[in-house]
Amino acid sequence: MLDPKLLRTDLETVVSQLARKGVTFDCDHYLQLEAERKRLQVESESLANQRKEGSKQIGQLMQSGNTAEAEVIKRTMTQLGADMAAAEAAFATTSEALEEMLLHLPNLPHASVPDGSGEEQNVVVSTVGTAPQFGFDVRDHVALGELHRGIDFERASRLSGSRFAVLQDGFARLHRALAHYMLDLHTSAHGYHETTVPYLVDATVLQGTGQLPKFKEDLFRIPESDGGGRERYLIPTAEVPLTNLFRDSIVDAHTLPVQLVAHTPCFRAEAGSYGRDVRGMFRQHQFDKVELVWITHPEASWDALEQLRQHAEAVLHGLGLHYRVLNLCGGDLGFSAAKTYDLEVWLPGQQQFREISSCSNCTDFQARRMQARMREGQGKPELVHTLNGSGVAIGRCLIAVVENYQQADGSIVIPEVLVPYMGTERLIPSGVGAA
Repeated sequence: MLDPKLLRTDLETVVSQLARKGVTFDCDHYLQLEAERKRLQVESESLANQRKEGSKQIGQLMQSGNTAEAEVIKRTMTQLGADMAAAEAAFATTSEALEEMLLHLPNLPHASVPDGSGEEQNVVVSTVGTAPQFGFDVRDHVALGELHRGIDFERASRLSGSRFAVLQDGFARLHRALAHYMLDLHTSAHGYHETTVPYLVDATVLQGTGQLPKFKEDLFRIPESDGGGRERYLIPTAEVPLTNLFRDSIVDAHTLPVQLVAHTPCFRAEAGSYGRDVRGMFRQHQFDKVELVWITHPEASWDALEQLRQHAEAVLHGLGLHYRVLNLCGGDLGFSAAKTYDLEVWLPGQQQFREISSCSNCTDFQARRMQARMREGQGKPELVHTLNGSGVAIGRCLIAVVENYQQADGSIVIPEVLVPYMGTERLIPSGVGAA
């Protein structure tokens, strides 16, 4: 959530920065609500003071024996009480309308974010490695999955509908190996604390990280079933529960940064992507990710973003994959992000780079929604900064590995770092030999 003080003191800057994200802010409506909020606040405070003074007068009159005049003031106090209740109710309604307006506003882009309305204006920061050269017609992951009998979309569709996949044998082992490799790399080499989190969370948790209320249609909601009336959702990413571990809390500034990593399934309705990436398992309703989350001191978050990006890159570098890093333009930034680096891996089957990780600094935007704070010594609590990134998306990484390491005979060479997890150096197509 944006700082309400910033809206009140520098509305022009907020409007111009929101425009960089392609968001038009209704200033007139905001100013009307803010003026009404201030008026009702002043009115409520004035009525409260009048009631306090009236109560004092009643006490003095009763003490002096002037009960008749005291009764007159009591009747006035009754009306004052009713007026005060009405003003407070109106103040609450107006404040809720303002908060709802703020909940739909995205974070402001950082000064280093390039201008642009969409992905075409994203800026390439670096390109690592070179695309592999093949002396044969390359297969995409769908064809390789069929050859190895490793991906089954038809039976997955019978179970759950479109955009699901069943992995088997070597492909299932490779999926597991990638997850274990990423977790071991991030915990042993990068200092993350491995964490296991719930896959179902309350609506307030999703509001804390910015998925609600704006992106409700992209979430899978679970109807209330425990009798407690709680609205729960399947997590779209482990960022949601990991970041909310610091919800409504104050941590010692000297314990920062905190670095967390979790491997979870992720669930997304993909409501706004109808017709996109319908072939294969690139865009699924259920997929796995290894997620990285940082909780930092505000002064350290930009250095943390660079480290976070390097940690995600280390996965691709270790696997020997060709990739590039993009600095996303304002119009392509996510809702909560002030700045995002996308990592795009080369997929020979598509002959293009495709996103495999996004690393974002959300500054104090999520922390304000969650009231996640820190304290230095005896000072006042301050909002922390939160960052998150995929380290990386496992299914997409599997696609990249099988397509980049395929051989003419259809076999797939296993990257060296994965051999200890796989127990083999090569996957052989079904019917040719043992995997």
